Amino acid sequence: METSSSAPVAPATNGAPLALRRVAIDTYRENVAYLHRECERYRAEGFQALAKVEVCANGQRILATLNVVDDASIVGCGELGLSEDAFAQFGAADGVPVTVSQAEPAGSIPALHRKIAGERLDREDFRAIVRDIAEHRYSKIELTAFVVATNQGELDREEVYFLTDAMAQVGRQLDWRERPVVDKHCIGGIPGNRTSMLVVPIVAAHGMLCPKTSSRAITSPAGTADTMEVLADVELSFERMAEIVREHRGCLAWGGTARLSPADDVLISVERPLSIDSPGQMVASILSKKVSAGSTHLVLDIPVGPSAKVRSMPEAQRLRKLFEFVAGRMNLTIDVLITDGRQPIGNGIGPMLEARDVMQVLEGDPRAPNDLRQKSLRLAGRMIEFDPDVRGGDGFAIARDILDSGRALAKMQALIDAQGRKPFDHHAPALAGLHFPVAATEDGVVTAIDNLQLARIARLAGAPKVPGAGVDLMCKQGDTVKRGQPLYEVRAAFPADLEFARHATVRASGYAIGSADELPHLFVGY
Repeated sequence: METSSSAPVAPATNGAPLALRRVAIDTYRENVAYLHRECERYRAEGFQALAKVEVCANGQRILATLNVVDDASIVGCGELGLSEDAFAQFGAADGVPVTVSQAEPAGSIPALHRKIAGERLDREDFRAIVRDIAEHRYSKIELTAFVVATNQGELDREEVYFLTDAMAQVGRQLDWRERPVVDKHCIGGIPGNRTSMLVVPIVAAHGMLCPKTSSRAITSPAGTADTMEVLADVELSFERMAEIVREHRGCLAWGGTARLSPADDVLISVERPLSIDSPGQMVASILSKKVSAGSTHLVLDIPVGPSAKVRSMPEAQRLRKLFEFVAGRMNLTIDVLITDGRQPIGNGIGPMLEARDVMQVLEGDPRAPNDLRQKSLRLAGRMIEFDPDVRGGDGFAIARDILDSGRALAKMQALIDAQGRKPFDHHAPALAGLHFPVAATEDGVVTAIDNLQLARIARLAGAPKVPGAGVDLMCKQGDTVKRGQPLYEVRAAFPADLEFARHATVRASGYAIGSADELPHLFVGY
């Protein structure tokens, strides 16, 4: 029974263990512990709010940031609470006796101070910092200081390598005991770009090992894991994931269970709210996870466009060279493709709509988005060319044959069954029931599409939390349209979400309509 915050609470005996309590608060990648202000342990130990504490029970240990509460319904005086993330990581049951003490300060703080002052750090400095971050020894303030200090031009390319190597060394290291182990990654920013769900079955059907662990959406309307989850379970134990990979030569699973590059997960919790995604941090984040996952060969997609993450060709070339330098030092073979990022890929933006597009491509449905098909074949072809028995330039034709023959569809169905099939009819998907069209306001040609605005509209409509919500595109760049013709349809499950999305489309539809001579020259990826 809950206790009112104004009710008297009996203090814990000084020195006695406290009872562990799960506090159902999502603190997003931060371990947080909760003590009642009247707890004798809190007073006796001289704790302060936001101090780092060490919680121990039965040989288990976790570091957390202390929050002090005055409400006994959250934690009583004889209890110590842990946030959702911390409780799951600690792995103990509610009510077990725990002890709490001041945590030793992070030993790498002097190195952090030197980086804040603009000094260059060496390999051991970065290893010490990353180790302390992975062990949750840094507070959010210290994490923020590190992220800001290493933003933009504050890391030279050797330092980016040191950071990448340190992040790869902390956490689980997978070894599949064969070569090549291939992977594909896009730096992001393009809605609907669900190429991984086509590339993996194509490459696995060719016989190459492609254990794809993907992320969930953080600021986008869908991640690969969100879209695959429409079709199959993605939260697999590491042991089950490994079984599927060995049997089927691939998987499409959520990467959260693998504990690869755990320091990266902590850093992301700070980078996202700050909207910081500097080149050095991006390289370290992506390559550390690929190396930790046992990949030996990587195809990297860098989309370029006015509303993509990378806006210009010179910027893309600089980023490519940085990826190639660090990958070379990490003994990872990399093939970087710079691709057209001027508009969304595919027709759907949102998990269920994107899953529909993927299955249409696999089945050869005439309604399948051709841009998604062609880009996936290009990426899969480059991955297949990592096969020493394939001649350079032959990969695209091999990938196309695997797709057109139905072998990729059969492989995808096998992966879905192995991971745990979910009921989904892509011929008539159960999309969110509320919808409205966004129409062209004049006659003309679609000259530009704003990736960021369409992603925002899809999120306001409820994606990815509501799998059937999102945006369904009906027109692409270069299409001729008439006034009143639908450009896209917005899908939502709740009236409030529909209205949020509607207001966003009124402010900016995300489409520019003009004359044919205003179309930018076709961007050719290479």
